Amino acid sequence: MTPDPAVPDEKGAVVLFDGVCNLCNGSVQFIVRHDPAGRFRFASLQSEAGQALLRRHGLDPTDLFSVILVEGGRAYARSDAALRIARGLTGPWRAAGALRAVPRPLRDAAYGWVARNRYRWFGKQEACMIPTPELRARFLG
Repeated sequence: MTPDPAVPDEKGAVVLFDGVCNLCNGSVQFIVRHDPAGRFRFASLQSEAGQALLRRHGLDPTDLFSVILVEGGRAYARSDAALRIARGLTGPWRAAGALRAVPRPLRDAAYGWVARNRYRWFGKQEACMIPTPELRARFLG
């Protein structure tokens, strides 16, 4: 099977995020600050690369209510994605992985509440963020 050139390479871990959400953009900046090794790469859910990864993993490309972590050939959503990302960061954020002991329905309910209110609480931009030249290499097309 020939790889689809529209689907980006999934080596490493790719964080898909809502590119117009201020909370999501702030989260990307947070991840960058606490990921000095550059383990995580990024793509907005709205981008061609993000849409291709969503389709590859059988996820709805119109559902912009979840952060998605693509890692090891699998896609993780909502609280599973957030906790897996936290576990990959430096410092005390790694300890957040212990919250996986909380049943997923409870974690995802809390996640969903924030996701549904994120624009009202944190605002949104008219267009997806443009990474700085230093970060450009960590963003997929």
